[in-house]
Amino acid sequence: MMLKALNLKSGYGRSQVLFDVSLEIAEGEVIGLLGRNGMGKTTLVRTLTGQLPSGGSLNLMGEDVTRWSADRIARAGLAIVPEGRQCFPNLTVREHLTAFAAHRNDLQKSPQWNCERVFDMFPRLRERAGNMGNQLSGGEQQMLAIGRALVTNPRLLILDEATEGLAPKVREEIWQCLSRLRADGQTILVIDKYVERLIKLADRHLILERGHLVWQGSSSSLDEDRSLWTRYLGV
Repeated sequence: MMLKALNLKSGYGRSQVLFDVSLEIAEGEVIGLLGRNGMGKTTLVRTLTGQLPSGGSLNLMGEDVTRWSADRIARAGLAIVPEGRQCFPNLTVREHLTAFAAHRNDLQKSPQWNCERVFDMFPRLRERAGNMGNQLSGGEQQMLAIGRALVTNPRLLILDEATEGLAPKVREEIWQCLSRLRADGQTILVIDKYVERLIKLADRHLILERGHLVWQGSSSSLDEDRSLWTRYLGV
């Protein structure tokens, strides 16, 4: 089991957002995290990555990381592509990919991710290698944010709103990237509102409603029960 969370509770100050959320992610599995805006998806991601204090327990690759700091959890092999991309405006594309390079997955079977392999995945970044982060389009920044996470060679890759606000052509490039990562055996947790694309990509899905995990199941189960889409996703 790559990651196991049991009865997670977290929030902001006195405001509790997550209520006893339990989940498991197996090695090589792709999980879709779904729910309307404001239901706790990003809060769950921040809790899993150690950015928020929490109750309950969190286990990564058989080790209890519940009280670990965010940077220690990252060094253990968890990488995030955050909502909003958060690229550094004063670093070039190549500097982003060089500064974050690491080897955090001793189980990795595919070739290690490095600057050149990211450029092969996203040729547009090769063309922009000398451009600063604030000189890139939104789509290019998203590609860079994914590449920056990949060069850490993570055990678990988390993407928060992977295709939000992107042009259709760029969005398709991101979906193709995720499909290639899945084929390589990368373990992934992805938040996205495009349910039909997630069904094709993910093995299983989790649905959050007001901080509670209200449903989990396979892609085929989610595809067959469209009442879930209406009840919890507003589709």
